[in-house]
Amino acid sequence: MKEKNNNPDKENPAGRIISSAAEYVRKKYPFLILFLAGFICVSAVNFIKISTAESVASFAVNDFESGQIADRTITAAKSLSADETYPVDIKRGEKIIRKGFPVTDEALLKLKKMSASPVYLDYRAFANGELFLVIVAVLWYLLFFAVPLGHEIKLKEPVLHVIFFTVTYAAVSFFGKLQFFSNPFALSILIPSSLFVMLVTILYGQVSASLFAIILSLGILQASGWMLVPFIFSLSTNLLSSAIVRKIEKRIDLVFSSIYLALINCILTTILVVIFNETFIDMGKIYLGIAINGFFSGILTLGFLTPLEMIMNTASVFRLMDLSDLNNPLMQKMLVTASGTYNHSLMVAQLAESACREIGANALVARVGAYYHDIGKLDQSEYFVENQRGENKHNDINPSLSVSVIRSHVRKGVEKAHQLHLPQQIIDIIAEHHGNSTITYFYKEAKEKDPTLTPEDFSYSGNPPSTKESAVVMLADTVEAACRTLENPSVSRLEKFITTLVNAKIDGKQLDNCNLTFRDVARIKEAFVQVLAGYYHSRIKYPDQADPSKAPEKGQENEK
Repeated sequence: MKEKNNNPDKENPAGRIISSAAEYVRKKYPFLILFLAGFICVSAVNFIKISTAESVASFAVNDFESGQIADRTITAAKSLSADETYPVDIKRGEKIIRKGFPVTDEALLKLKKMSASPVYLDYRAFANGELFLVIVAVLWYLLFFAVPLGHEIKLKEPVLHVIFFTVTYAAVSFFGKLQFFSNPFALSILIPSSLFVMLVTILYGQVSASLFAIILSLGILQASGWMLVPFIFSLSTNLLSSAIVRKIEKRIDLVFSSIYLALINCILTTILVVIFNETFIDMGKIYLGIAINGFFSGILTLGFLTPLEMIMNTASVFRLMDLSDLNNPLMQKMLVTASGTYNHSLMVAQLAESACREIGANALVARVGAYYHDIGKLDQSEYFVENQRGENKHNDINPSLSVSVIRSHVRKGVEKAHQLHLPQQIIDIIAEHHGNSTITYFYKEAKEKDPTLTPEDFSYSGNPPSTKESAVVMLADTVEAACRTLENPSVSRLEKFITTLVNAKIDGKQLDNCNLTFRDVARIKEAFVQVLAGYYHSRIKYPDQADPSKAPEKGQENEK
């Protein structure tokens, strides 16, 4: 006899699909709302562009000349009365031009009247533009949620994309109507895409910027009236500008990047002129404008970067370099009030940075996260062993209270980090550097008095690390603190001890939420051993090293 199926979803695939879709919308609704709002904004720009364009049935009026044979039939959708500018009447349903017949002067005047009329909207051109924008929007959504970006997507990132896309689309749409910028090469002068792509690169990384560059270039293609030159120019310069600034570490480097981009713009324009068989006559102004576009893209990036770093609260390389300055007031306070924690944090930073370089993670994020991971200890620094110089404060209180004090430094660290407006990646490291692991020492001590206690009563309340950088800082924090107690720290003993500590974290499921591989873990352990072996170099006993406490045997004094 078959067991009765009590799961209705298995019998109702449609219900399961609807349930999954509802759950997805519940989790992603802020992004979906942004997606809709951004589409409406760009559609409004598209509507204004089409309503002010001289086109009929999605064809430009300039495509027609008096006397030419029409290759299509255009019918009037609305009736228009004669006026001083266009002294001709148009009746609804009237065929203005007929396919296969010559275009008359009167028909051409009627076409111009239709395109200039504020009540006559080229719905076909508008619909074509909207359909293309839908494709671009869907492509954007799929790319940014399907391609690994190396970081969690926060709502602020797509908000910035939507703003940059809308501004670029509007600039191309409206400046393209001016006589000078009707030239596809001249239009490239006013496209601010390189500026926006460089900002995205510095704030969110090259992968995010490269995907955004593709989407932005597709928008420029539609906004420019399907001109290939602005599309190819923007796509190329966007990708190149992203590559130029991806590894800069100083703000002055942006000035040099501006010069490089100005030269690249001129070279690329020359290549496009040759490809499209255009003439170099009267290209002087265009070359000057293209060079200025590239140069000022870098300079404006430097100007907009600082306010955007604060507004978006991102861990850009420049902001991280500022935070890594150990002369800042917080680190100086830690040096004075919690010198043990200060020295511990410096060593954890060195371990984490070295390990992250080995596995290809962001070493700068790890270093800064390690500097700030224990800032929650500043208020009660005397309760932490690295700061104690005499009596242990925990000898006078029970294990439960001790755990409460120890555990609170994570919460206080997160609170201080928010007060300091630290980047979210750094806050995550502070919140996750102990995960939900058990505070073993006090748990064992309390367990002897009360066997009913569970590990959860003596565990941190955080979440396990969610990124490679956060996981490396956790491991570095554990290893650095534990290796201080290791006697005779030879290389072999360090290797065994570090392996034991790392395996304990793995067994405790503290590395389940990050993307570390077994190869990464092996490289992390090797990096830790190398750093600590150098740190304890003077204490390592090598195989052939003589014991200075023993006098050399007779006959060995003169051995060479």
